[in-house]
Amino acid sequence: MFNPGYFNEDDMLGGGMYPRSISHRAAGGLPRRFDEYYRCYPIVMLPGPERENVNHGGKVMMPPSALDKLTRLHITYPMMFELINGAAEKVTHAGVLEFIAEEGKIYLPYWMMQTLSLDPGDLVQILSTDLPSGSFIKLQAQSTDFLDISDPKAVLENAFRNFSCLTKGDVFTFAYNDQTYEMAVLETKPGTAKNGAVSVLETDLEVDFAPPMGYEEPKKVSGTSTPASGAGRLPSGGMMHSAGTMAQAINYASIAPQSNTAAAGAKAVSSNFLQGGHKLKGSKAPTPKASTPVAGASTNPPQPLATRPRTNGPQPLRLPPGKLFFGYEIKPVKKKGEENKENEDTKPHFQGQGQTLRGGTKRKGADADSERGGR
Repeated sequence: MFNPGYFNEDDMLGGGMYPRSISHRAAGGLPRRFDEYYRCYPIVMLPGPERENVNHGGKVMMPPSALDKLTRLHITYPMMFELINGAAEKVTHAGVLEFIAEEGKIYLPYWMMQTLSLDPGDLVQILSTDLPSGSFIKLQAQSTDFLDISDPKAVLENAFRNFSCLTKGDVFTFAYNDQTYEMAVLETKPGTAKNGAVSVLETDLEVDFAPPMGYEEPKKVSGTSTPASGAGRLPSGGMMHSAGTMAQAINYASIAPQSNTAAAGAKAVSSNFLQGGHKLKGSKAPTPKASTPVAGASTNPPQPLATRPRTNGPQPLRLPPGKLFFGYEIKPVKKKGEENKENEDTKPHFQGQGQTLRGGTKRKGADADSERGGR
């Protein structure tokens, strides 16, 4: 009744009722890792509808047999894998989205195949792994076009929904407004995992950005010069003059409301009589001489262009950035009593020519005496 060869550890535990991982745990060993080789292809070659979000994500498509083996190994969600290209000695990490690929094949995002230096049909090793939750990553855009995004935080939060993990050194892609952007992973924390890989699932992740590739800091302009400035350019510090006041810098004497030079200059510019006068009396105009017209030449003598000289008119007010100048005079408001008192003080009290009575009487008496002597 009892067959001594009936009990077989490989049949009962390894290949029969229980997975081999249970036998290893019962013996005190560690559970086995998922370790398989597949032919890799880009996502765009996967049969079915186009999956653009998968092509710009961090998850792969595996065959149904992989799910069966993962279940027997008791590998639960989140399933993360280490992808190794032994020929090029390159490693990255990824999650799994669906188990719908053909047997013996795995479909990867195109950026992941470029990271691993893989061509369609090459062999790639897939190992199951556990990664710590990330707390910090530093990214660098590979183009200055990333600066045109108005809200990069919201865009990246939406893009990270297609990722399970990130590896230091990866250059992943994401799509936004019909444009593809490339982003390099420069730093990850905590750096306890191999190759600096971290999980981005269900974690509070802090993101920092390095300047994009090809970005140049804008050059700072020191300021502008004024017409009254003799230096021509502003010295370092943004001051108009190395010595002197602001009134000198803007030529306040010519733009003040009571300035006589500004009024004279404006009058000279607006005057229509800028040339010398001619006398009509005693001057004879020269008789014009007859001349034979020449083809292509004008018979009128060339007239010199009248130039209007500009005198010391109002100068434009040009100040360096961040400076204001209030150059108008302050005239305090006067009360009515003060105005009347000032008018009375300014009025002359004595007007006209003075006359003396004494001098006039003597002159009349002297005239009468002269008349009598003549008679």
